[in-house]
Amino acid sequence: MSNYEEQLKLVASRIVSYPDFPKKGVLFRDIFPVLRDAQVFPILIALLENSIRESCCDFDVIVGLESRGFLIGPVIALRFGVPFVPVRKVGKLPGNTVKVTYDLEYGSDSFEAQADSIKNYSKVIIVDDLLATGGSLAASCKLIESMGASVQLCLVIIELLDLKGAAKVPVPLKSLVQYTSVSQTLCGGTLVCLQDASGSTKSEPVLPSQ
Repeated sequence: MSNYEEQLKLVASRIVSYPDFPKKGVLFRDIFPVLRDAQVFPILIALLENSIRESCCDFDVIVGLESRGFLIGPVIALRFGVPFVPVRKVGKLPGNTVKVTYDLEYGSDSFEAQADSIKNYSKVIIVDDLLATGGSLAASCKLIESMGASVQLCLVIIELLDLKGAAKVPVPLKSLVQYTSVSQTLCGGTLVCLQDASGSTKSEPVLPSQ
C-alpha cells in the first residue's frame, strides 16, 4: 500500500457516520472528528493541496461554500498564498452581492457572493466537504462565472457516488473519499439515506487511486 493510500485510509477512518440524523432515514457523514485530530487534520489539508497541484496549475482564488467549505478553504488559500472568498446563503453577506438560485428536490435555494470579492478573469477553485446531488457546486460554478471569472476545479473531501452529482458539475471535479451504497433515497439538501434490503443503513468507503 502506498503512502498516499495509507493517508487516505487514515482520513477516512476518522469520518463518522450518524444514522437517522438530522432526521430518520438520513445517514450523516461527519468530518469534524478529522478536524479534531491534530495529527490527521494536517494530512487532510496536505491531500487536498496535492490534489490541487496535480489537477490545476493556474488559479487566483479559493472559494469555499457555506458552511464546511469555510473550515478548509482558508487553510488551503494560505498554503497557496491566494485570497479566500466565501459563498453564502442569501442575507449573510453585507454590501452589494451577486446571487444565483438553484433547484432542490422541493423548492429552491440561493447562494451569494460579495460583488467585489472576485475580479474579472480570475481563475477559481471551489472547495467543499461533500458532493451529493451536485446542485450546490453547479450553482456555485454558475455564480462565479456570472462574476466574470472561471472555475478551474471543484474539490471535495467526500463524494456520494450513487447520487451521480458529478454529472451536474460543469468543470473538473476531484474527491478524496468516495462512498457507495446498496441503494439510496434522496432526503433533500446534501444528505442521503443509505439502506440495504433489510432497511438497515449501510455504506462502504471507496478510496480513489492517486
